[in-house]
Amino acid sequence: MSVLSILIESKPMSNSRFTVAVHAMTLMATFEDINPEKTPTSKEIARSVRTNPVVIRRILGDLRRAGLVTSQAGVKGGVRLTRSAGEITLCDVYRAVEKDVLLPLHNSPPNAVCPIGSVIGDVLSAIFIDAQNAMEARLAAVTIADVMRDTLEITEPRFVEMLQRYLQT
Repeated sequence: MSVLSILIESKPMSNSRFTVAVHAMTLMATFEDINPEKTPTSKEIARSVRTNPVVIRRILGDLRRAGLVTSQAGVKGGVRLTRSAGEITLCDVYRAVEKDVLLPLHNSPPNAVCPIGSVIGDVLSAIFIDAQNAMEARLAAVTIADVMRDTLEITEPRFVEMLQRYLQT
């Protein structure tokens, strides 16, 4: 079984806010690259993600508060990146939308009388902090421009056809 198939078939540990945020920002960067005058709306982003526009607006609110996107209401309204896609890392996006720790400890304290329960939190905390730091370092090495490039490389032979079909739906 490939890593990709494991990722696709696995159940998420918590939520997909980060994935949706990266998807939305990659779509914004692609719009800007193709036609800088056109900015996607939350409804258009929701259609691409296949979720409710309210979900998108909540995530966009977090991205806006983090200074990663700006929005404009009205007929020519939409959402755009505040910096170039090459200046926004996946770590920036992760920190903007994910408020929970990656690997939480017990919901309630374990039994302090138990020799394992009394120290497991301290042992796992150190491991979990290292894992969080490693993940954030990896995400800091990848930008929205990298994701857009990789996405376009995969769809390149049929990108224009796919885009036209998407815009017609």
